Amino acid sequence: MTERIGSLEEFWPFYLSEHRDPTSRKLHFVGTTGFLASIVGAAVTNPIGFPLAAAGFAAVLKKGLDAEKDAPPFAHVAALLGLGTLASPVFFPVGVACAYGFAWAGHFGFEKNRPASWTYPLYSLTSDFKMYAHMLRGRLWSGEPLEELGLADPTVARESTPPPADPVSVLN
Repeated sequence: MTERIGSLEEFWPFYLSEHRDPTSRKLHFVGTTGFLASIVGAAVTNPIGFPLAAAGFAAVLKKGLDAEKDAPPFAHVAALLGLGTLASPVFFPVGVACAYGFAWAGHFGFEKNRPASWTYPLYSLTSDFKMYAHMLRGRLWSGEPLEELGLADPTVARESTPPPADPVSVLN
């Protein structure tokens, strides 16, 4: 059994290494935009229940991120899906289907790899939003993402002893 990645900061370069194809990243961007649009629809159609579900979602996500280092937090993922669906039985599931449909099309069609969300579901979710934020700022649309952000390639780092993490580069 391989050792799990122990933190979101350690996971981020791995996540980018799994998203080297610009078309795949663009598909992720489209899917995440669709998900965010569904969240807006959910908030508009359920202005009382949605904020309550969002607060519960944030609390469960935080607990799940803490648990991710030990094992895939599938109970947390189920709780997140349940909370979102309770708050918006139409918009939320459509948004999730949009996000994962486009993302997985990128993985299977362009990256030719298995989505990291199958092993690290909440680190992947959080990293997708981080990648989305970079793309909103005009970064990561083409080229090598690790190089663009000045991060070490974890596939190369596995072959040798990894250097200590530079806290500044992790934030980029």
